[in-house]
Amino acid sequence: MKLKDAIRTMLFKNKLTGYNQLMTKWGEELDVENVLAEYPRPQLVRDNYTILNGYWNYSITEGDIRPENFDGKILVPFSPESILSGVNRQLKPNQTLWYEREFYIGKIPDNKLCILHFGAVDQSCKVYINKELVGEHTGGYLPFSIDITRYIKNGTNLLTVSVTDKSDTSYHSRGKQKLKRGGMFYTAQSGIWQTVWMEWVPSLYIRNLRITPIMKENLVRIEIMMNDDFLPENADNAVFYVNIYDKYKLLATASSSVPVINISFSDYIPWSPENPYLYDLMITVGEDRVWSYFAMRMVEIQNDEKGIPRIYLNGKPYFQKGLLDQGYWPDGLYTPPSDEALVYDIMKAKELGFNMLRKHLKIEPLRWYYHCDRLGMLVWQDMVNGGDEYNMILVGYIPTAFPGFARLFKDHHYRWLARKSKACREEWIKECTQTVELLYNRPSVIVWVLFNEAWGQFDSVRAYEMVKELDPGRLVDHASGWFDQGCGDFISIHNYFHPLKVKPHKYPTVLSEYGGYAYYVKDHSYSLFVYGYRLYASQKDFIKAYKELDEKVNKLIEQGLAAAVYTQLSDVEDEVNGLLTYDRKICKLEGMESL
Repeated sequence: MKLKDAIRTMLFKNKLTGYNQLMTKWGEELDVENVLAEYPRPQLVRDNYTILNGYWNYSITEGDIRPENFDGKILVPFSPESILSGVNRQLKPNQTLWYEREFYIGKIPDNKLCILHFGAVDQSCKVYINKELVGEHTGGYLPFSIDITRYIKNGTNLLTVSVTDKSDTSYHSRGKQKLKRGGMFYTAQSGIWQTVWMEWVPSLYIRNLRITPIMKENLVRIEIMMNDDFLPENADNAVFYVNIYDKYKLLATASSSVPVINISFSDYIPWSPENPYLYDLMITVGEDRVWSYFAMRMVEIQNDEKGIPRIYLNGKPYFQKGLLDQGYWPDGLYTPPSDEALVYDIMKAKELGFNMLRKHLKIEPLRWYYHCDRLGMLVWQDMVNGGDEYNMILVGYIPTAFPGFARLFKDHHYRWLARKSKACREEWIKECTQTVELLYNRPSVIVWVLFNEAWGQFDSVRAYEMVKELDPGRLVDHASGWFDQGCGDFISIHNYFHPLKVKPHKYPTVLSEYGGYAYYVKDHSYSLFVYGYRLYASQKDFIKAYKELDEKVNKLIEQGLAAAVYTQLSDVEDEVNGLLTYDRKICKLEGMESL
């Protein structure tokens, strides 16, 4: 069955269940022969790579034994729960999802390694080459790579992946996913949901880069991490070369026998949302060469001329007007239907007057951060939440109704906050560290948000200190919403129901969630259920209320408000509190200037 025929069938089935299965224009125009074919890692680019997206065989089994026959075809990297996958089936916690495809290698080159990359697989997986286990990974939001050189052969090879996903029945990181979706929680998705690809590298190759702009010293620091074959005997002969370019013009060059290089860099243009200026890097070590980019920018807390603490960007006070961004798509769920779709969301936010997106409880494909870097969009990056089932009375209703209570509660009560398992807490710390490492080089990312509304919150003072040590050049929101533990770089408030106000404090105050005004657009809403914090029956009333709220926020800037995050960029399933509809076809603020 062709994808379009499968989608028509699934649209009909979803109509019968009461859901309006929406499609974005990019999903409607999807080229199944060319799915998300862009280079997936823009800050570590080589020219020798193969994208493995496309149709794979799939099967869902009750056990973990490889099936003899497969159920059909799945379009990778869309999860089986998504309509664009061509499957539209929910993987259950006791089931195993199997993927399989062949790939061809004409000739294995001498002194080269073949690295297989997965952008993200939700939640735990095993990878096989020619039916031999080559690697395992747990963590549904972070990339991983496997050296498969000794398992491949000339000619046709077989790649198999098995996946299990406990979703919200376990403590693993899950974001807003829930098997019984509804309200503020969304359809659980599973399996491969980011690009699968492979590349050939030399036996001694660059594994990662750590790029640190130091504006106060007019330099950029480049740290080069090599693969495990970088042994002391190799180090004696290795030379690290770095070239900096500005629009293909060579600006600076440096070489060193050690993998940490400080390059003086004074006549630079600072990066900002108004002028997102990027510089290119070419780094060469032995036979390996990669391209990357960086920007010069600095974020810090200072008092303004009135003594009010503010967030400063490049030495100047900078108010951040942001949107909460869930990163969900009606046809692809976690996976954007195209690269153009990612660009659309960012550019639409800029057109509406926003300079920041708070990426909420999800890590995006690296190309999303690349587009934020080059287009000029600040990013507050949430760590992905996990833990056992949340006590919504304790972490939701009581703090919302009685904000004073939240200031008294301490987050070492592991059982109350869904973190009673030591393994659960250790996994979050590991994934938090890996998230910082993954996004460290992105100039657009300026704030780490550790915990949201106490969902799985624990030991946040220790977590704050850990992240500040890992990355002293960014700000940290240790407790977004409530259960503030007296640390962090600012006071972070969620306020949907009470009058908006700012109190003087030694730290900046940010309104990290507010608004949530709901407007249901017929034929562009997913569900008959409506979730939001204040419902409006007409676009005119919605726009009027939004403008009044926006004016109230603007008045708070003078009183000390340093940033504000409106909920939210787009509708998601039951939630109709987006400025865009879920299918991105309607902007609810269209025509605002004339009203």
